[in-house]
Amino acid sequence: MTTPDVGTDDEASVTIRCQDNASVGVSFCDRFSFDADSVHYAVELWAPGLTARVNEVVAWIWDSDLTAFLEELAADYRGWDGERSWQTTDQDLTVSAVFRSGGHVGVTWALQPWPQAAGGWGASVTTWLEAGEQMTSLAADVRAFLAEEHQ
Repeated sequence: MTTPDVGTDDEASVTIRCQDNASVGVSFCDRFSFDADSVHYAVELWAPGLTARVNEVVAWIWDSDLTAFLEELAADYRGWDGERSWQTTDQDLTVSAVFRSGGHVGVTWALQPWPQAAGGWGASVTTWLEAGEQMTSLAADVRAFLAEEHQ
């Protein structure tokens, strides 16, 4: 399930919780922009025994868009074979998805800041969502979150 949140400081965020285990989730937050070419934001992952955060994921306007990837997943609510994936240009955020019987999508959110650096780290969680409404809502919430700075 996704939740577009507005905190006490009026900062927009999107929270995605696994429908099978609400203690597993992802949050997009702390969005800012230096110019019209990019949006910067933080991504937080959590699960029992795990909390991970990358403070500055960058979405460039000329790149393949995360929202387009999520919208394609939502449009294919009847399912697909294999795994689909998307990643940022810097490769610090990778999103992959698989379809399982019963109309559910497993979305794995993987963080790996500084992927080329020695001694780096990585973390991932998988959120399970309904293929139809929940995926459509997720795509719309992420689109609104990323687009808000450009308005």
